Amino acid sequence: MRWMVLALGTMLTFAACGSSDTTSSSPSPGGGRVQPASIKVSLPGLRVAFSQSDVAVAQAQGYFRQEALTVSTEGLSSGVQTVQSVLSGDSDIGGSSIEPVLSGAARGGLQIIGSYADRLPVVMEAQSGIARPADLKGKALGIQPNGVGAFREIMTRMTYQSAGYSESDITYVGVPDTGYVSALLTGKIDTAILQVEQSVDAEARDRSLHVLVDLYGELPRYFYGTYFVRSDWLRTHRAVAVRFLTAIIRAHRFIYSNRAGAIADIARATGFGASEISRAYDRLIVKDGVFPVNQGLQADRIQFTVGKMRQLGLLPAGPPNLSAVVNRGPINAAVQSLGVMKGDPRWH
Repeated sequence: MRWMVLALGTMLTFAACGSSDTTSSSPSPGGGRVQPASIKVSLPGLRVAFSQSDVAVAQAQGYFRQEALTVSTEGLSSGVQTVQSVLSGDSDIGGSSIEPVLSGAARGGLQIIGSYADRLPVVMEAQSGIARPADLKGKALGIQPNGVGAFREIMTRMTYQSAGYSESDITYVGVPDTGYVSALLTGKIDTAILQVEQSVDAEARDRSLHVLVDLYGELPRYFYGTYFVRSDWLRTHRAVAVRFLTAIIRAHRFIYSNRAGAIADIARATGFGASEISRAYDRLIVKDGVFPVNQGLQADRIQFTVGKMRQLGLLPAGPPNLSAVVNRGPINAAVQSLGVMKGDPRWH
């Protein structure tokens, strides 16, 4: 009940804020004034996924405006490209699954400061003749073009390796970022790693398609999505990072507390219908709780993921120094300003 009162008060506060940008200073959570700032965020995927929709929700609910932030976004075809965008200085903040970030951080210069969905929100979707991973031998498996080492390929590799197969036993087929469902429907590929809302959509179009593997069920300790920055940018923009993360946490909390509002915002952002997003909401939010509402950067889960990456040969130079790569200072400051949420096993 205390949380519900807090959530209702938060929603009412932000409802009064609107969603337009501001050019004057705004009050900070601590009661002072902050100078407006503009930042660019690169996201993995040419189409926004449910699991990456928190930026869109923060925008729609006016949370960035409350933090005096003007946020522009650019969708790129993979997390590898968002890492490249941040390293080059084209983006201030990047979003990506953790693998390319840790690979980039091993060379220095990147720090993880937060996360979007940090639990795996994906499944392996398969054609009707594939009933178990052992049936993948000789099949055409969809991944990103030139995508070895990218997220979908890594999830695919872990699945066929669980059946004792190697890359020589299967065929990779490069598929454009927005083309996985159509490639399944036309029989171009036999499997694809899909976001949950994509899986719902695909099965509505062809009832013979089915979930072969629920990756979160198979790897509940695997860490998924990160927000990351260059360490030199963070040194000069720490307050901006804290304000960005404050808005993101508010968006996550809104998603849990306001089902109808969240579904409407996410449907607009992703382009899927409210029905598909509602079914995805039941799985990702009600059941799995994929978004963190507090710090979320759990050390044991990140360590587990590093171990998996080493098994797959994704860190040839060795693992990065996680105490240097994972900078919890900004997210801790944001959570401190908002207060810690307790009382539900999904909240982390």
